[in-house]
Amino acid sequence: MNNTSPSADTALAAPDNLAATPAFSPLYQQIKGLILQSLQSGEWKPGESIPSEMELAGRYRVSQGTVRKAIDELAAGHLLVRRQGKGTFVATHAEQHVQYRFLKLVPDTGNLDSEGPAQRQIVDCKRLRATADIARALALRPGDPVLQVRRVLSFAGEPTILEDLWLPGNPFKGLTAERLSDYHGPMYALFETEFGVRMVRADEKIRAVLPDTAQQALLNVTAGTPLLSVERVAYTYNDTPMELRRGLYCTEKHHYHNALS
Repeated sequence: MNNTSPSADTALAAPDNLAATPAFSPLYQQIKGLILQSLQSGEWKPGESIPSEMELAGRYRVSQGTVRKAIDELAAGHLLVRRQGKGTFVATHAEQHVQYRFLKLVPDTGNLDSEGPAQRQIVDCKRLRATADIARALALRPGDPVLQVRRVLSFAGEPTILEDLWLPGNPFKGLTAERLSDYHGPMYALFETEFGVRMVRADEKIRAVLPDTAQQALLNVTAGTPLLSVERVAYTYNDTPMELRRGLYCTEKHHYHNALS
């Protein structure tokens, strides 16, 4: 190995764990992958600052500009947060401005914050064996243990969202209805702080449906009330599915809003 520092368009020569990276991968993408490895391993926790660009450049033996480009992409993906004059931090669902990152239902006037914190009612929380469709969504085997949670979210005192969610059993051992009820922050923040699972992205499917009898009672709606059905699979690092969530949204006073770019 020669002692020449690699430029921004040469292959990274230093860390052994980069050997499996294809030679055609741009250098900043390789650095992005190494930073992701550190995030996944928990070297830097949600809410904590990461080393400076200069420190990371020295660590990986690349230019500061290469590190900056890698961090820019991670920040654009909401995995890191830049704070002017303070540094770069690991994004967390506990932060106020990202608490509703995956919740796209907003009131017809104002925003969810203007309605105050959601009132959460845990209807059920039980452990069971994954059916074929749940296993497929969570990349499990049929019969593997999962945790199923049903809850109602109310805004301004009105039941608005009924959610059923399934979590793989092993990463969420010890999660109970009592712990969910006692925790007053966002559910994804609970997953971060107590179970070390950070949701970094999600895919959704949306359709219009009518409620069944049990759903009518929980949402206080009639049989003919149209509801928005939102099925979401949330992923942690390395595109590992960690949650299947099926929600029914009342849209009498709310609408689904998604900014496209």
